Amino acid sequence: MKFIIAALALAASSLALAHNCPNEMKAIDAKLSTSPKLSAADLTKVKALRAEGEKFHKEGKHDDSIKALGSAKKLLGI
Repeated sequence: MKFIIAALALAASSLALAHNCPNEMKAIDAKLSTSPKLSAADLTKVKALRAEGEKFHKEGKHDDSIKALGSAKKLLGI
């Protein structure tokens, strides 16, 4: 019984992450639209991480997506 509950909890958390990826991408896009003061290298890195996060999301790799998007948000200061 505990195994079933644990499996359901894991499935629910995966679905929650899947639905959060688009919100993370929107937050990054919103911040990028304000022309944040970043070096050219950091701006390039943010855009690459954002694209990588979207790619992972589309592939169903939501943990990897959240990790990449989180790194982009950190560089943006959000």
